[in-house]
Order: sequence, then C-alpha cells, then structure tokens
Amino acid sequence: MAAPEPPPEGSRPLSALLGAIAQAAFQGSAAGPEEQLRAQLYPEAPPEEFRALRAKMGGLLQSIASADMDLNQLEAFLTAQTKKQGGITSDQAAVIAKFWKNHRTQIHESLISQSCWDNVLKNMNWRVDLKSQLRHIDQINTPVAIVEMELGKNGQESEFLCLEFDEAKLSQMLKKLSEIEESMTLLTQTT
Repeated sequence: MAAPEPPPEGSRPLSALLGAIAQAAFQGSAAGPEEQLRAQLYPEAPPEEFRALRAKMGGLLQSIASADMDLNQLEAFLTAQTKKQGGITSDQAAVIAKFWKNHRTQIHESLISQSCWDNVLKNMNWRVDLKSQLRHIDQINTPVAIVEMELGKNGQESEFLCLEFDEAKLSQMLKKLSEIEESMTLLTQTT
C-alpha cells in the first residue's frame, strides 16, 4: 500500500489564507491585519504580491460561494481558472477544491443567515379552544383557534406572537395562505 501523497508545496499557507478570507467575508470575523497575515503565511512575498494573491483568492471564493457550486461545477470553474491568463495554478486549484469541500456547508449556512434581513418564523404551535364566558350568550361554546408563533433571528432572543381566530377569520387566513402557496408554486415550477 502506497503512502498518501504529501500536500502540494504551499498548500498549508494557501489553505490558511482561504480560511482567513472566509472568516472575514462570510462570518463577520476580522481576518487580522494584512501585514500580520502576510508575515505568518507568506513572509517571503512582497506586500504587493500578497495583496494581489489575497484579492484573487477572495474573488474566487466569493464567486464559488455566491453560486454555491457543487463539486462538478467547482471542478469546471477551477479548470477554467487554471487555463486563464493570469489565473491560478493546478496546485492552487486543488487547495481551493479541498477547502470548498470541507467548508461549503458552513459558508452556505452563514450566507443564508446573513441574507435574512428580518425575523423568521422559528416555530409555530396551535390549539382550538371553546369560549366559555362572553357578554353575549350566543357566542358561548364557539370554537377559536389560538396560534402562537415564535419569531426571531438565529443567535438572538425570540419574540412570541399569539393570534386568535374565529371560524370566519381562520377561513380568510387559510384562503390567503392558499393564494400565497399558488403564487410560489407558479414561480418555482420549471417548464
């Protein structure tokens, strides 16, 4: 059994650079000062060369992430980048592919989280109650739907919204939700 191939020369610094870029771009963490990154990862590279490498890798990672490329798309994209004038080397392409394979889910989830501008529905509970005490005797024992919705953003405290529907209001709400569903179905159908 043959020993696994050692990683290409320079793959660790490039992988670390991609990690720093991803943290800054997709997770909101500071990547650290450019000079500090250069000193740690590419101490022999002149500042202009490092800046260009960082910008190139950042642009590639942004393109890959915004398209949420699967492995086939990624392979085609990186192959095109290696053939392009001033593109990347095949060793760099291999490091990028490995990095994306290992971090795609985290980056995708982070982008989804960042793209939610407002609260989202986290949970919903409901029950049906019978009214037992009212001013008017004819409204006693009428069913009402109680709907409790938990709204919020990930990592933040939730808000709760409690709604009460009589039969007519519930029918109206269900009709509107049905219209929304039809609209979404029309938009997502592939022809």
